[in-house]
Amino acid sequence: MASNITSALGFSAEPEDGFSATRLFGQGFSYTYDDLIFHPGHIDFGANQVDLSGQLTREIVLCTPLVSSPMDTVTEAGMAVAMAEAGGMGFLHYNTSVEEQVGMVREVKLQAHTSPGGMNGILQGHAAQTSSQPQPSLDALGRLRVGAAVGTREEDKQRIAALADAGVDAIILDSSQGDSTFQTAMLQHIKASHPALQVICGNIVTSSQARRLIDAGADALRVGMGSGSICTTQEVCAVGRGQAAAVYHVARYARSKGVPVIADGGIQNSGHVVKALALGASTVMCGSLFAGTFEAPGEYVEMNGQRVKKYRGMGSLEAMAKGSEARYLNDVQSIKIAQGVSGTVKDKGSIRKMIPFLLQAVKQGFQDLGARDLHDAQERLANGTTRLECRTGAAQAEGNVHDMYSYEKVRW
Repeated sequence: MASNITSALGFSAEPEDGFSATRLFGQGFSYTYDDLIFHPGHIDFGANQVDLSGQLTREIVLCTPLVSSPMDTVTEAGMAVAMAEAGGMGFLHYNTSVEEQVGMVREVKLQAHTSPGGMNGILQGHAAQTSSQPQPSLDALGRLRVGAAVGTREEDKQRIAALADAGVDAIILDSSQGDSTFQTAMLQHIKASHPALQVICGNIVTSSQARRLIDAGADALRVGMGSGSICTTQEVCAVGRGQAAAVYHVARYARSKGVPVIADGGIQNSGHVVKALALGASTVMCGSLFAGTFEAPGEYVEMNGQRVKKYRGMGSLEAMAKGSEARYLNDVQSIKIAQGVSGTVKDKGSIRKMIPFLLQAVKQGFQDLGARDLHDAQERLANGTTRLECRTGAAQAEGNVHDMYSYEKVRW
């Protein structure tokens, strides 16, 4: 009798919870990370058994799927060293002279690393007691890995040659809109002149953009347009895409071609990292999350009783005045249109303390999904095992801290 009533009401005896990724992302909405929530899977393993290693490029594998953004308030030599020692990788900004950028590459390559996990014995407490610290990111000669960003102008060919001679491991062709003849021409130049150099192309947000860059020889794709905390591209230019949708659609196509995807922008917490990786990214690029750390460039200042550091978008007028306009302008223009802002972020302590806690949180997220590694998580999403839902505004509020008179979030 009960089964007949159930059938009459249109429900099966075993209802299908949530949506598959194919169905959810096929509805025409531009979702970002906070819009989505994953349903939990079945757990039959410990969080310490989760393997987060992923492909940065076709040839480079990282134990830690985190890389720092090539911004002049995020990554110089100090950040790049810390990232590589933690199993990730840093990408040096190019808002500086060729000589200074090359000098930073050499500084990273000359850095000695002494302790297991590459932390140089600096970590204390819980993080230092973790039994499975990620191994440092090393090149074939046992040196720390480091990447660098360059533009797509003719004069950047000299910069690329100098970086290659210094031993840089990967080049990012840095553009807010990477689907251009300028980028494919520079990609083809690098592949002809420096065939061993891994080249990351972007930024892009659609599968059609991915197809053109992959066909041109890209070793990895950088995904994100207007999703960064300091970026105003979507507001100013009316182009871009919600970051969750961008990562899913680009990664689905790129995966079929064996090309890794870097999710760049919109990462505010460990949950966003979990979502980016499960949606198809192999690594996650962080700008604002790593800004304000001890290793980020710049000095701390006091502002309204708070210790802060400067953080600015490379599309801000302030950054463009220093040279980053090549990322946004392909021609010399008398009027510069800002696609970013300048501001400050709070002191976040050391990246060496932050990353172990981020990784542990991401591992616990993967455990809750029932996924043992990146491939498992992405395969479960692709075959419909992992179910998703779109959260209403009320659901998002419920999923955060609420009904508290006062509280403090302490992440690490």
